[in-house]
Amino acid sequence: MNHNETRTLWISVIAALSAVFLIYSYTQEKSDALNKKFGAKEKVVVATRDINEMETINETMLDIVERPVDFIQPTAINDPELAVGMVALAPIKAEEQILGNKIMEPGPITGLSLQVSPGKRAVTIPIDEMRGIAKLIKPGDRVDVLAALDVGKGPSQRREVMTLMEDVVILATGVKVINELPRLFEKQGKDEFIKNMRADTTFTNVTVEANPKEAQDLIYILSTSPGSLFMTLRHPSDNRKNKLANTTIESVLRKVQTPMISQQLSRAPSSAAPPQKLPEKKKPKRKGPFIDL
Repeated sequence: MNHNETRTLWISVIAALSAVFLIYSYTQEKSDALNKKFGAKEKVVVATRDINEMETINETMLDIVERPVDFIQPTAINDPELAVGMVALAPIKAEEQILGNKIMEPGPITGLSLQVSPGKRAVTIPIDEMRGIAKLIKPGDRVDVLAALDVGKGPSQRREVMTLMEDVVILATGVKVINELPRLFEKQGKDEFIKNMRADTTFTNVTVEANPKEAQDLIYILSTSPGSLFMTLRHPSDNRKNKLANTTIESVLRKVQTPMISQQLSRAPSSAAPPQKLPEKKKPKRKGPFIDL
């Protein structure tokens, strides 16, 4: 590289650095002017799309942006975690700031109607430790609903256990609804503390989701024999449905007696001598012109 090329290279480098410095100075000057006019910027949470009234907010609906301090509303939140799982008390438009006074935790105030699937109904069933899986169920779990009913009249009356509903969603346990954060702020005097709702077993009823026919059957049983309903808990990924025959005393006894009979037969002695074959009798020969066959 000769002397002229070296000088040209250095001139280009210096020109580029000067341009970068000028651009930086210009942007800083503009930034200072905007900060002086509108104030410094701070982060705030905004909606990425329109959020309907009483709609539960999730992570995809939120974004963090920087806005001038003078343009940030007093109750706006700056942490998305404060809004995730909450319910919008009023419609929120896209790019609108999320205000703390426009969201609320799901609960009795926000209601349960938006958690019910279209075409389904919410039905409340009373439970206890035995009929409600020791109250270890929580909103969002899936259960089967069984009924133990007396069928027939008089001497022919018998009890049958039948599966009424399979793969049923638990919408609420007591007044704690689905999608609710597993915590509850409580206040006693001047002290405030957080109660872990996952350990709450004070509820005495659960609300399930059913189609209209299932809801009608449940209401009939609840009006005649509310203590006959039981629940069995499913794994979250188990959505299989099985057609089961009703259980009666006869079906239970058959299941108990069949193994006993099989065991008795297996224990029976097998050394008995096989029956002897009797000798065949010979046919008498016929006399005369006839031929013996």
